Amino acid sequence: MAMTADEIASHPALQEFIRRQSQALLMAYEANPRQSSVFATQQRWLMGHIGFALYFKREAGEPGLLTSRFLDMTQAHAVASRNTADAFLKELLNYGYIEYCPETDDRRARPVRPSQSTIDAIHGWVMVHLATLDGLDGGQRLATYLATPDGLARIEPLICDGLLSSHAIREPANTFSLFTWLNNGGIIMERLIAGLEEATTDAEQLSTSITSIAEMGLWLQLSRSHLARKLREAESLGSIGWRGKRGSSVMWVSRGFLGEIAAAQAAKLAVIDSAYDASLAREIG
Repeated sequence: MAMTADEIASHPALQEFIRRQSQALLMAYEANPRQSSVFATQQRWLMGHIGFALYFKREAGEPGLLTSRFLDMTQAHAVASRNTADAFLKELLNYGYIEYCPETDDRRARPVRPSQSTIDAIHGWVMVHLATLDGLDGGQRLATYLATPDGLARIEPLICDGLLSSHAIREPANTFSLFTWLNNGGIIMERLIAGLEEATTDAEQLSTSITSIAEMGLWLQLSRSHLARKLREAESLGSIGWRGKRGSSVMWVSRGFLGEIAAAQAAKLAVIDSAYDASLAREIG
């Protein structure tokens, strides 16, 4: 049986496992910052999942996904307008993250498919999250997924359906929502978690490894002023702060903000576990 979001959120080792998860996702970001940044707002992240889902669910004989279906689904689920979705596809084409399918004579439909590097990226993302779930309950999800040749094609459409239908994911609250629309906002939160000190006390403020807004902005390719403005909003909510001078000392995060992040991660992991349970769990044994 798949774990629920509540079961995951209440797991005593969740913080440590999502810290490891964040470290793994940051390694993927550093290996290809541009590709990771393309999907690093919630809107773009969801559009990416829609694209993969449609590609893997395409009908027999179709070489790729039809852009019209992508635009329709994105608009139907209120993820983005058709113009925004169309611009997103054009950006992916420009960077080579998707490509027109050469084996079609239909010049009007112009089906597209993800490049191998893009498929490798989503494959890695699924692996990281399955490893987290295995860590929480000692399961064998990752091994089963890797042993199933069409594992990604089976699980990804169900992950997409779960993400699109999850209120907790689509409508995050409080501080977490500040970062969902910021360029590289997802990476910022992974960076906060990855460098978090071990929670050995009940302190309300936990130190991170971040010590400079300027360095963080340079690493994320964000303007210092834009990043500082967003961080100041979070600071005004009591979610983050600085041990010394603002922007150039050790940053801390509050337990409340950490709880928001953990709840969001639990909701995402529950979606992935449910997708695994429905698509791959029967492969065990």
